[in-house]
Order: sequence, then structure tokens, then C-alpha cells
Amino acid sequence: MTQIAIRAATSDEVASLHPLIERAYRGETAKAGWTHEADLLFDDRTSVAELSALIADPDRVILLAHRDGALIGCLQVAHVGDDLAYLGMLTVEPTLQASGLGRRLLAAAESEAVARFGARRMEMTVIHRRTELIAWYERRGYVPTGETRPFPVDPPRPELDFVVLEKAL
Repeated sequence: MTQIAIRAATSDEVASLHPLIERAYRGETAKAGWTHEADLLFDDRTSVAELSALIADPDRVILLAHRDGALIGCLQVAHVGDDLAYLGMLTVEPTLQASGLGRRLLAAAESEAVARFGARRMEMTVIHRRTELIAWYERRGYVPTGETRPFPVDPPRPELDFVVLEKAL
């Protein structure tokens, strides 16, 4: 995949960012890709208000990937500790999954975590039932820490617990 521009999101891009995330994570459109949650969760993945707050937070950055002016991917990097950053919401347009864009976004996130937040480690959480996705991250150097975290719903749904993965940067 060539001609990809990756840069930080601005607040005026939330309107195009939100539908991309929903298409990739939820509903029938997500099933065009292999990393969706459409069989596990049926609500919205995020909201316009949440995305606006993330973009406004100085301890977070959302990186966008564009090709020929079209938004095709994104992810979030957050500063969560002295040398620790968190990777979240890695999103690739469903029809472009398995094209190498996810690897490019992941590399950009790791570089951004070091440059922007001085991170030496990156962590992420993945629903434990998504074994293919966990294996994908493991092939890129992320290692399960043995820690689990509850999925943020009430009442709790243990079948959706997260595993924590970490990588030294």
C-alpha cells in the first residue's frame, strides 16, 4: 500500500472519523474485515462526544491514515504512566484489512508514543476471545502480561474480559 499519509487528528475531523470506527468494529459492514467485534457487541463502539474529548486531551493523540484524501484508518495513543503509553482503537477500513495498513499504523503509533510521550513501553487490551487478533499483535512483538481487565459494561460480562499485552519500545 503506497501514498498513505499518517498524521494527528483535529477536532474538525470527528464527523468523518466516527463512521469509520463504527464501520470497522460493529454491524454488518465490519464483517467485511477480520478484526471486527460485530459478533460480540451490538452497541456503538464510540461516540462523537468521546472522540472530540480524546482529540482535545493533551495526553492522547488520534492518528489518522489517509490515501488519496480518503480516511482509511486510525488509532489512539495515550500517555498513561512515566514511561508507558496505551494503544487503542486501531481501526482499518474493513475492505482494506490484511493490506498492511494495520502494521503501518502500529509502527506509527509506537514512534508517536516515543516522540510525543517519551514512552519506553506500549500496552493494549484485547478481548480475550479474539485469539486471532491477539496472535497478530504477538507476531508484532506484543506479549501477554498475564493481567486481565474487565470490559467496561454494567453489568459485567466476563466473556468480554480484556487481556493486557505489552511491548518494549
